[in-house]
Amino acid sequence: MSEIRIQNLQKRFADFTAVRGSSLVLESGKFVVLLGPSGCGKTTTLRMIAGLEYPTGGTITLDGQDVTYLRPRERDIAMVFQLFALYPHMGVRGNLEFPLRNEGVPRAEIHRRVEEVAAILRIEHLLDSRVTGLAGGDRQRVALGRAIVRQPKAFLMDEPLGTLDAEFRELMCVELRKLHDRLKTTTVFVTHDQNEAMALADHIVVMNQGEILQADDPHGIYSFPSCLFVAKFIGRPPMNLLNVEAPVARGDNQVRMARRNIAVPATEAAAAAVVLGVRPEHVRLLGADQGALGGRVQHVEYFGSHWVAEVQTEAGPVKVLADKSARPVLEERVGLDFDTRHVVLFDAATELLLPSVTTIAHQPSMRHG
Repeated sequence: MSEIRIQNLQKRFADFTAVRGSSLVLESGKFVVLLGPSGCGKTTTLRMIAGLEYPTGGTITLDGQDVTYLRPRERDIAMVFQLFALYPHMGVRGNLEFPLRNEGVPRAEIHRRVEEVAAILRIEHLLDSRVTGLAGGDRQRVALGRAIVRQPKAFLMDEPLGTLDAEFRELMCVELRKLHDRLKTTTVFVTHDQNEAMALADHIVVMNQGEILQADDPHGIYSFPSCLFVAKFIGRPPMNLLNVEAPVARGDNQVRMARRNIAVPATEAAAAAVVLGVRPEHVRLLGADQGALGGRVQHVEYFGSHWVAEVQTEAGPVKVLADKSARPVLEERVGLDFDTRHVVLFDAATELLLPSVTTIAHQPSMRHG
């Protein structure tokens, strides 16, 4: 297990800045997911940690050792890529043995480690098979096995489930998490899929346009997004965001909606205008003349365990998660109310989360800045 620390990390390609001054401490033994849209800098950050790219500024340390400009083989880190990168002329056993033979590990130790890893990944029956005939899920297990067998200080994984179909992705998410819980090796995992991130991570690092926007546990990322981008990016459906034009003073614990004031956590900062954020599961459908907002049901989706309704209101569209026993009716006039314990406010000008008693009580579990 190893702590990875990046400080003011930067990477430029000609006139394009891929990573902008990122600083982060990845705690030893944790499963950390770098999450964001394509081009946000997450893969470039991972490649710099691995030594496949050198930064144009900043430092990277591994267990206190400066590894910023060390070659990949000098860092004792194993990588797993989206494309499995297995050697097609070798069998499964040969692929697993290859990194150990390169390191000059004694034959008996190679055999012991390969058998142990095959048992962990449940591929003992495939050891004498050729990799070219394996299914995608089995090929991914072999790729993981080749990384695990080295017993590195850390695993770096660049969208390793990206080529698998939905069923295999779900299965491999479960297997990866179980594997991590058993090995406790520091793992950095890159994905643009928020479902993977929420299922796998101890900590999530959300990036956009080369910057780290938030680093926190999944609950913090979901419940207390640091800015409007994170609020929109996390959650399916995403957080409802409603403009509140009236100014908010420090200490205010109410904001005005279309029909009445609603309670919010007391703010610790003032703002000329705010955006109210609330998740669909914290919105309630009421009668047409009830609640803080009124509107008309415009769209309904069924998900088996629940319905998701979109209601067009005076303040804009609002998504509502409704119990499966209470199907919303298209074009019906309804009222909406919010569970104010779960409402957050953003400064409309800066798009940043306004600190409140609730948000301050939740201290982010990762260090970045």
